[in-house]
Amino acid sequence: MNLQEARERKLKNETAPRRNHQTTPPEDQYRTATERRAEGKALRETVPREDHGGWKAPKDRRDPVELVLESNEGRMPDLVPIRHGRMLQSPFAFYRGTAALMAADLAHTPISGLRVQACGDAHLMNFGAFATPERNVIFDINDLDETLPAPWEWDLKRLVASVIVAGRHLRLRENDSVRATRATVQAYREQMADYAFMKALDVWYDRIDLESAMKHLAAEGGVSEEVHKRGEQRIKQAQAKSVAEHDFPKLVEQHGARPLIKDNPPLIFHPSKKLFPGYKTGYAEGIALYRESLPEHVRVLFDRFHFFDVAIKVVGVGSVGTQCLVGLFMAADDDPLFLQIKEARASVLEPYAGKSLHPNHGQRVITGQRLMQSASDIFLGWAQGKNGRHYYMRQLRDMKISAITEDWDDNLLRAYSKICGVALARAHARSGDAAMISGYMGASSTFDDAICEFAVDYADQAQRDYRAMVKAVREGRVKAVVET
Repeated sequence: MNLQEARERKLKNETAPRRNHQTTPPEDQYRTATERRAEGKALRETVPREDHGGWKAPKDRRDPVELVLESNEGRMPDLVPIRHGRMLQSPFAFYRGTAALMAADLAHTPISGLRVQACGDAHLMNFGAFATPERNVIFDINDLDETLPAPWEWDLKRLVASVIVAGRHLRLRENDSVRATRATVQAYREQMADYAFMKALDVWYDRIDLESAMKHLAAEGGVSEEVHKRGEQRIKQAQAKSVAEHDFPKLVEQHGARPLIKDNPPLIFHPSKKLFPGYKTGYAEGIALYRESLPEHVRVLFDRFHFFDVAIKVVGVGSVGTQCLVGLFMAADDDPLFLQIKEARASVLEPYAGKSLHPNHGQRVITGQRLMQSASDIFLGWAQGKNGRHYYMRQLRDMKISAITEDWDDNLLRAYSKICGVALARAHARSGDAAMISGYMGASSTFDDAICEFAVDYADQAQRDYRAMVKAVREGRVKAVVET
């Protein structure tokens, strides 16, 4: 066996899904938090914390442009150039759209051996605020298309590298970006230490309400009164917007007595019958499958709504070209429900962390979402289309608020990144062993230093990959459409 084969076998063993087959009574497996923390600390002997520091591309690293093109397989060809155009906007935009590229690289980094339900794409812009079923507004991870059980440090490394890339995008001093990165790792480590000795139910019930997040930004971010008022105004606007009064007039027009979604190509348009074979039956089969995936009490509510229309709606950076749609359902003339219907493909982590145990990738996403988020949309569900593709559904907008980074200074970047670090620790602690993860990281800055070193080096890699993409477009190897 050569060195490469040995490494691949080791990686497969370390990242293979663990099934919970108990051969002894649960009481014989009980260990205190102190004991589990000690077990986590012992893992440093196999994988020292310092080993996580730095990044050097392996000699056999694939061409990043080839990987981007490979990730386009199965996407709608007409939308792929739009995806490339969005990725060309900046190294930060490119980074956000290349989770698959980083997943391949993370597989070559040291692995602690501890797994959680991972996000798979935990960059800064995949955190934000949204409404809970109780109509409270919380801060949490809000994009989990790539979620899969995987090593916890993969998520953290993607997050901290995004801090450096974002800082460079904002033209901050490198030292300030590094300070923000260090604060993010420290916030994650200290929050995980708190969870290590908390009661299991207290960890599960913990959440970050938006009001607390805003106070943190004001206190630690040095937020000016103008910026603070602007943020408060965005929150009030989001809370005040109703689907009937805001989304419905913007997205829908009347065709006789029937409301239909407005076409606004190339970003919103109705699919062809060839592309969506369920069109002839009004997508009845898919809607029925989605309904069956809902909890019984939510089905009672969903049954009040009747399907009227569906259209493709281009969203994000990484999702462009996949089949992302919006469905219009009505309970009455002034009582609409918009469902976002997103194609769920195999997680970018799957080649390196093991296949999903769920038969439908929509179910994989929903299960991961419910595991990682402190509260989730009541209409989360999944289905399979007649075209064989997997989908998951949720409300299109539910007081969703995303960060607008363009006017950030170093203080605001650091404060916001810290909140993301705390939110990621909370999400990991729900499915992983907080005591073991905390024991591995320890109480010193050793782990923080290593992860910061990785973040800087990997941000350099992301910039090199971005330049390779720009060159490929200029040479005509890749087609891109820049939106105006």
